[in-house]
Amino acid sequence: MESILVVHGGAPTAVINASLYGAVRQTRRRGFRGRIYGAIHGTGGVLEERFADLGSSSEEALRRLLDTPASAIGTSRTPLEAEDYGRMAEILKKHQIRAVLMTGGNGTMDACGRLKAVCADEGISVCGIPKTIDNDIGVIDHAPGYGSAARFVAQCVSEIALDVRALPIHVCIVEVMGRNAGWLAAASALARREEGGAPDLIYVPEAAFDEEKFLSDVSALHAQKGDVVVVVSEGLKRPDGSTVAPPLFVSGRARYDGDVGNHLAKLVISRLGIKARSEKPGIWGRCCMAAQSPVDREEAVRMGALAADAALDGRSGVMAGLRRLSSDPYSCEEMLVPVEQVMLEERLLPPAFLSPAGNDVTEEFVAWCRPLAAYTPPDYASYF
Repeated sequence: MESILVVHGGAPTAVINASLYGAVRQTRRRGFRGRIYGAIHGTGGVLEERFADLGSSSEEALRRLLDTPASAIGTSRTPLEAEDYGRMAEILKKHQIRAVLMTGGNGTMDACGRLKAVCADEGISVCGIPKTIDNDIGVIDHAPGYGSAARFVAQCVSEIALDVRALPIHVCIVEVMGRNAGWLAAASALARREEGGAPDLIYVPEAAFDEEKFLSDVSALHAQKGDVVVVVSEGLKRPDGSTVAPPLFVSGRARYDGDVGNHLAKLVISRLGIKARSEKPGIWGRCCMAAQSPVDREEAVRMGALAADAALDGRSGVMAGLRRLSSDPYSCEEMLVPVEQVMLEERLLPPAFLSPAGNDVTEEFVAWCRPLAAYTPPDYASYF
């Protein structure tokens, strides 16, 4: 009996399970009679032949995927060697798997492309489902996972800003994920309720970080208003390309950046003599279901279904994607992208989204981002 397999790769998101739901539901709707498997813990699970039977789940059980954080089948960052792809192809044939759906970012799409190449003569379709909170997959407008993480960042910064404004005695530096791309830090601009509102400064890896200019900006803002909120990407870089805070761990493509928020808070204290603290939501920002964007969830379901359709139709080596048609009103159309175009390709914030001073984002970015996060800060009460 022929089967179809879903594989998760890289870090989970608040909607990766929604894509899983979309893929399984669409496969059923197509009348597929074989088994629907999920690899337990990604490509490592494929190599170990550890599969969950998703097809036997009831509709009620499947719908719980839509409200479940992280990955319900587990994911991985298993380092793969050239011979591993041949082994996976043999395992797929052994289990009569005719189609593989690989969900992940540009690293997973690299694995998708390599697996597609070794399966080309085996009658096995290999297709991709985009997923990343970093929004750094090339070609497409955005990836599922980003909208919810962006909403989380905006909501956190909106509430932190009120706290700092209520007790205006220090500088607060909020560090968010983003190793090479600053899409998440940029999303904090959605927290602003009026011109000049917090966050006061936004720093991303795409703009070289000038330490002296940073200190000058913070000093001027603190003198002007007392409370200062700064948002930074974890991968903030100096003009020479080195990270502002040395990485804690590096192994291949994996890199755990240092605590840049804490580093900058200490800098403000030591150089300016101003009270400062750092906040780091960390992985909570990628799994928080309370911040799940309804737009992100719906699009994640669509991407899972689109990839399933492509694979069942015999297409291989393509990734589902979204092309922006309009931001107001918001509209995107579905597309299929040759996986070769997104293998390890990293999409950064374009210059049009960055302020000339390199310490903020533009209104053009805000207009692009707001419909994805589906977030506008509440009209909070205030008597000052």
